[in-house]
Amino acid sequence: MAKAKPGKKELDSYTIKGTTKIVKAGDCVMLRPSDSDKPPYVARVEKIEADNRNNVKVRVRWYYRPEESIGGRRQFHGAKELFLSDHYDMQSAHTIEGKCLVHSFKNYTKLENVGTEDYFCRFEYKASTGGFTPDRVAVYCKCEMPYNPDDLMVQCEGCKDWFHPSCMGMTIEEAKKLENFMCSECSSDDDTKRSLNGFPVSPPVETKCVRWSQSAEKDDRLMRTEDNGMHGEEVLVFLHVSSSLLLVLCGIVQ
Repeated sequence: MAKAKPGKKELDSYTIKGTTKIVKAGDCVMLRPSDSDKPPYVARVEKIEADNRNNVKVRVRWYYRPEESIGGRRQFHGAKELFLSDHYDMQSAHTIEGKCLVHSFKNYTKLENVGTEDYFCRFEYKASTGGFTPDRVAVYCKCEMPYNPDDLMVQCEGCKDWFHPSCMGMTIEEAKKLENFMCSECSSDDDTKRSLNGFPVSPPVETKCVRWSQSAEKDDRLMRTEDNGMHGEEVLVFLHVSSSLLLVLCGIVQ
């Protein structure tokens, strides 16, 4: 156990006020925001300590919601998605409302039921620069977007890529009736949709990637650029007016 500052002692745990729930270092918690209209803040407890008046404080590492980041919320961000930031703070333990679980992205997609206390994280976020780690994420469908676990996707039996029903001209209801699916590039127009039994609904294989970086503000449009050093890969660049976030979508050569 690390040594506490003079006049302070480090605690092994803290019982949330008005409950029997015990918080320890490493636990994720929800903290009461100053604005009651906002959702609770989410953080990971790094340390718990009390002063000589027994006032308990917690050192936390904040999770950011996508809308709190420099780039803002994007279409592929899940409703329960968080970024683990490099922003640390000391907070009164009395602001802790409850405990929560921040799952890995892979484990979150395996949950049969997502509760109010379930969140997921697939990126670390550097608050001062807006940078992300990792700086790449798999992309799917002909829209070339990362996977949002809130959205239904169907897998093509031919190319094994995953597609949003709306991108393939289908409703969600129509997609749910599919038992087998072939994208338009893998099938003729007469046999794009087939009805067999059941379909997979979450992409397990990373075949393409998105690189995240910062850039100057540009027009909000999709541009195709020629690649000069990426072994023939096709590069697509999303340039956004409202933020300095640049998404570079790279299709990996098979």
